[in-house]
Amino acid sequence: MLRVTSLLSALLLVVPPGPSRGYFTEERWSPESALLAPRVVIALVCRNSAHSLPLLLGAIERLSYPKDRIALWVATDHNTDNTTAILRDWLIQVQNHYHYVEWRPEEEPSAFEDEVGPKHWNDLRYEHVMKLRQAALETAREIWADYFLVADCDNLLTNRDVLWKLMKENKTIVAPMLESRAAYSNFWCGMTSQGYYKRTPAYMPIRRRERLGCFAVPMVHSTFLVDLRKEASQELAFYPPHPEYSWALDDVIVFAFSARMADVQMYICNKEIYGYFPVPMLKNPPLEPSSLLPLPAKHSNKMGFDEVFMINLVRRADRRERMLRSLEEQELSCKVVAAVDGKALNTSDIDSMGIKMLPGYKDPYHGRPLTKGELGCFLSHYNIWKEIVERGLQTSLVLEDDLRFEVFFKRRLQALLQEVTTHKVDWDLIYIGRKRMQVDHPEKSVPNVHNVVEADYSYWTLGYMLSLQGAQKLLAAKPLTKMLPVDEFLPVMYNKHPISEYMSHFERRNLRAFSAEPLLVYPTHYTGDPGYISDTETSVVWDNATVRTDWDRAKSRKTQEQEELSFEAQNSDVLQSELENWSARDEL
Repeated sequence: MLRVTSLLSALLLVVPPGPSRGYFTEERWSPESALLAPRVVIALVCRNSAHSLPLLLGAIERLSYPKDRIALWVATDHNTDNTTAILRDWLIQVQNHYHYVEWRPEEEPSAFEDEVGPKHWNDLRYEHVMKLRQAALETAREIWADYFLVADCDNLLTNRDVLWKLMKENKTIVAPMLESRAAYSNFWCGMTSQGYYKRTPAYMPIRRRERLGCFAVPMVHSTFLVDLRKEASQELAFYPPHPEYSWALDDVIVFAFSARMADVQMYICNKEIYGYFPVPMLKNPPLEPSSLLPLPAKHSNKMGFDEVFMINLVRRADRRERMLRSLEEQELSCKVVAAVDGKALNTSDIDSMGIKMLPGYKDPYHGRPLTKGELGCFLSHYNIWKEIVERGLQTSLVLEDDLRFEVFFKRRLQALLQEVTTHKVDWDLIYIGRKRMQVDHPEKSVPNVHNVVEADYSYWTLGYMLSLQGAQKLLAAKPLTKMLPVDEFLPVMYNKHPISEYMSHFERRNLRAFSAEPLLVYPTHYTGDPGYISDTETSVVWDNATVRTDWDRAKSRKTQEQEELSFEAQNSDVLQSELENWSARDEL
């Protein structure tokens, strides 16, 4: 006897050919049909996102999820750039690959009433965004979607399996933790009684991925997945706010309150690297834009500096390529300066330049003299100072090739320039990247100037602004006749070096040195990190090629532990305050 076990396992009866065969001679069972992937609506609400759209849309294209099970819901309005055209061109090309596409452009107006600027969020804008998100959610419900993915237009989901991985968590609302160059991410661990961010000790261990998992939190935003199959999801809403809602009109807080009233817990997952926000300036391997969109033309400039110098050892082509790509991405042009390779210097070279070491100088960590690598580093900067004076350059930016840029680097550097210019700050040197060596007391703020402090004893010459007057002061000190590492020489010149014996060799120590706070650039690697290579400390003593200085990690001049402790001490409060004052929509 034959038995049909399920509707998906139908009995196949085959009748052999032949005029007189009136009976069945063979039977087969079809294989069990595979289940279709759940249907997902990806909702994008974009404004002035032309800078990030090629990467965002490229990431969506590359998701390892069946496109015929994805619906795209895309809205854009109030643009001053070509966001609308980019989205329209892309949707036209991909519409036949996706299950469903809904397109909601609004060409005019380009601003909300009473809006101060495109970064300003007033109640009209909050309400507008909430209504759009609600319309997208209702569309997802109407087409019987299983999941609803909200994604801000500067959020990049670089993990191609992110949809499958989030679905596997089986949560009603779950967000992939997005990486950034600061403390903020797309979740909160605490919330005040008024619905605002609250600092908690749980946040940083999750943000740094010291604790891995999916964690219950009071708020996720920017990018998250909603399981519409769950009954409780029917009570979720972006608009209108819940009848009992009395907090500020803010789309992410309104939705979080809706989840609370529906007894739906929000979760943040950091088990893997899922993506980034905002768009990272540089990532290795490079991020890939959509293959369906033309790359926007780059128009590089010097941001008002007379020159932007980038120091690079000729033999470090990898660093040169990375930096040039990063600078091009930010439309910042530079002059590549061939660094002096200390390893190639011999005693005759050093004598011919009239170089003498500072009497009594010893490395503060293990008592060795200057290395050839440190000598080459000093000469590289010294040659730039000479060029600044010879060319009469009023303001210059000096960058090394082993740095990474903070988010919104160019915008923040422009703001810094405007601040010191508007308030007529008399500056010679301004660090934009460094390591504070005395973190037990605060540095003095510059009156009426935001994010600038008077520099205290600091290491590193990653990046700094230098005036013509500053370069003249540095050269006038005749440092080649009493040389010490360049990052020790600069604090001597602004009279903040802790060793008075070193300072006594330099009569005029009147360099006016400041620093951006928070900093705008950081090292690509710290001592002990995978890929860390030092061309200054891993070298030989300047006057004896037989004495190597490639000390083990425990004896490194700036050991990883010392670096991290100092780095955390000087930046944790700044980053945490930045998080508390930051609003995701300020950076769209």
